[in-house]
Amino acid sequence: MTDARLRRGRGSLAVSFFVQGVTFALLVTRIPAIQDRYGISDGLLPVFLAAVPILAGVASVATEKVVARVGPAVVLRWAQPFVLLALLAVGVGSELWAAAVALGLFGLAVGALDASMNMLGVSLQRAYGRSIMLGFHASYSLGGIAGASLAWVGAHWHLSLFASYLPVVAVLLPVAFVGSRWYVAGGDGPVEEAGESKGSGIAFKLLLPLCLVMTFAYIGDSTVSNWSAKYLQDVLGSSEELATVPYNAYMVTTLLGRAVGDFGVRRLGAAAVVRGGAVLGGLGFALVAVAPGAWAGIAGFTVLGLGLSVIVPQTFAAAGRLFPGNSDAAVARLNVFNYVGFLVGSPLVGALGDGWSYRGAMVVPMALVLVTVVYATSFGSREARYGGGHERPRTVDVG
Repeated sequence: MTDARLRRGRGSLAVSFFVQGVTFALLVTRIPAIQDRYGISDGLLPVFLAAVPILAGVASVATEKVVARVGPAVVLRWAQPFVLLALLAVGVGSELWAAAVALGLFGLAVGALDASMNMLGVSLQRAYGRSIMLGFHASYSLGGIAGASLAWVGAHWHLSLFASYLPVVAVLLPVAFVGSRWYVAGGDGPVEEAGESKGSGIAFKLLLPLCLVMTFAYIGDSTVSNWSAKYLQDVLGSSEELATVPYNAYMVTTLLGRAVGDFGVRRLGAAAVVRGGAVLGGLGFALVAVAPGAWAGIAGFTVLGLGLSVIVPQTFAAAGRLFPGNSDAAVARLNVFNYVGFLVGSPLVGALGDGWSYRGAMVVPMALVLVTVVYATSFGSREARYGGGHERPRTVDVG
């Protein structure tokens, strides 16, 4: 495969990550408006919100079977426009059933999209022979910042959901179609053991440490996205306006961490970077838990962004190295735990906060993120090759 084709494939995949970042941010930041438009009660809203990641997890598992026949590039080429159209559909209807259908289709399409995007990213990293995975996720973070900003504009100008979504979809839909022309898969690396050959089963015991790391990282991420504003306002006594700052600060430092993370991986190795990220993430939660005031809390959420930013991309990359002959299936299964963490995180913190205290609740995701330090050896040594996984990453036996 020529260097020019790889560069085009890398650029087009980065665009896909960016588009998905914009799309997802436009959905989650307008949840109050969606609730108002469809008359979804507070009791029913968690059901709607939970349905999206559940259906995404189902679609991620199904994607493993589909890509075995057509490849991840084909799945991504059609899943991304479908996600954009599903977003637009959320802004069109007015009946409760229409919201259920639109959000259900969004969840199914997102599951296929997330899995296929990361499959292509892992295979391209293998072809490059060096860490590039964090760069793709940096594009996603940049898209998330752009999408949240567009959502703010829509809310500020009191635009309807359809009026907010239509121009964005009208721009991003052709961009996604055109960019999909250059999707490429880097090809599978050498197979180290017969048990990991293409089409064979994946030993879940080997994948389990990475599944736990993925879950813990998304519990931390969902804690920030769902509870940072409430924590700042209700616990630390900030104004409503200042309460919007922590998530923005978190997103900016997530982008910064991912923008430079690949350089750290190339220099220090994936295990060291993930270990450092977990320690920073734990420190961030600790700062939030003991913060005496709003600005100290914002500083804690800022540190959190730097720490958590590196963990998820490197977890996908580690799965590709662990199963070099069957990386697509490994990524699809690992991706399910993205949604598990998202489903568990917000209710867990809410229940602990209501029944105990929100300061104490922050200690739980802190402890879970720090567990990643134990599993950091699953990400390989400094000398591990990022191309074909010539050195098998070490794993932790979790029994």
